[in-house]
Amino acid sequence: MNNAFQELMQVRNRPEDPNALITGEDPVFSTRFKVADMAAAILAANGVAVSDIWQMKTGRRQQVSVDTRHAAAAVSSSNYLEFRQPDGTYQAMEDSPAAKAAYGTIIPYPTKDGRLFMPHFGIKHLKETVLGILGCDFDIQSITKAVAKWDAEELDQTIAAANACGGIVRTRDEWMAHPHGKAMAAQAVVEIEKIGDSDPEPFPEAGPPLAGVRVLDLTRILAGPVAARTLGEYGADILMVAARHTPQIKKFVIDLSHGKRSCFLDIGDKQDAAQLKQLVRTGDVFSQGYRPGVLEARGFGPEELAAHRPGLIYTSINCYGSGGPFSNRGGWEQIAQTVTGLSHENADFPELLPVYICDYSTGYLGAYGTLLALARRAEEGGSYHVKVSLCQSAMLLQRQGRVDYPRDGMGLDAAEVARLQMQSETSYGSLRHLGPVIGYSETQPHWSGPSCALGGHKAEWLAA
Repeated sequence: MNNAFQELMQVRNRPEDPNALITGEDPVFSTRFKVADMAAAILAANGVAVSDIWQMKTGRRQQVSVDTRHAAAAVSSSNYLEFRQPDGTYQAMEDSPAAKAAYGTIIPYPTKDGRLFMPHFGIKHLKETVLGILGCDFDIQSITKAVAKWDAEELDQTIAAANACGGIVRTRDEWMAHPHGKAMAAQAVVEIEKIGDSDPEPFPEAGPPLAGVRVLDLTRILAGPVAARTLGEYGADILMVAARHTPQIKKFVIDLSHGKRSCFLDIGDKQDAAQLKQLVRTGDVFSQGYRPGVLEARGFGPEELAAHRPGLIYTSINCYGSGGPFSNRGGWEQIAQTVTGLSHENADFPELLPVYICDYSTGYLGAYGTLLALARRAEEGGSYHVKVSLCQSAMLLQRQGRVDYPRDGMGLDAAEVARLQMQSETSYGSLRHLGPVIGYSETQPHWSGPSCALGGHKAEWLAA
């Protein structure tokens, strides 16, 4: 069994035989990192956690199987989202011109002191803030000239203080020697902290593994929505919560909203905040992707909500984790790869990996931690805080060793992808998209409905 799976079984901390089969191996993509092997390990760990719950419900364990190439597809699912065209064919959704321009500029730039720095321009308000600090136009030549006027540490601190995003390109050794890297290395890749006492809440015997479990999904863009979508595969009622003004990326919204409902609530509005608190009182999981401290300041921190709803599972998903000097910073996939050393090692000149491995793996790790916490609640009671982060996922990947790959442009071919796709009729039109990829001997994962429109539902739970 691969190293990542063994590490995740230590987080599970149960003596039973996990009974999971992983087939295939890297390389799948054109990278020296074992992206597919780690993805398969994380999905297999999810399968074991689901089997644990199934055993609690029925007395039986399930056989769990994961194909490594299928797992590779799962950590690149938005690339396999296709829309039916007027002529009946299906084509992949292309990024908007603005998105292409933004992501085309998220590259390393030389600084005055000979380092490399990567600013993030992926979201409009972040782009505007960073451009304001640099005092330049939005094109590579202008950004290059502006970054070259700064020392790396000074620019890094200035952008962080403005609540924008960027990161110094570091080697793995530099990251592990940095105070924040040291802090993260002392933590588990998935942290599960008991934060309150409550009576046990056993799973109902009938229905799919997560029947009756209610999940509030206050996340966006990628990692957090992956976690909630995964819980939805096993029968949980998923209610996405967002404000109307919250920036979104349409492709990710469509791909990651299968099996969910969506409502608009603004936690900055007193009435909406009160309504959200009522949903928490009768919910089971509160999954959020804010920077540490943001929700605490609004009355939605883990301890406060656990007191409000004893037995709550509070799942936090962010870039830098919960401890260390960078914990209050925002960040994205590209920044996590940059600061931890992934991009530095990936090519002769720092280059991002060919898939959003930190985002997707963090999402699946968030689901894994939530499943384990729900199982602990069922047996011994308690409220739990589950913590995962993009940087921890990057560090897990670094621990998996390396592999040689034969050529550039590798990945799944069209025939492989087609066998993994399913078709859905949605408010966005007819879609082909990746379906669940984990195999079970008794209960096959599925979503209760197709991808939903943002704000298309009432802020209420389904009837029990």
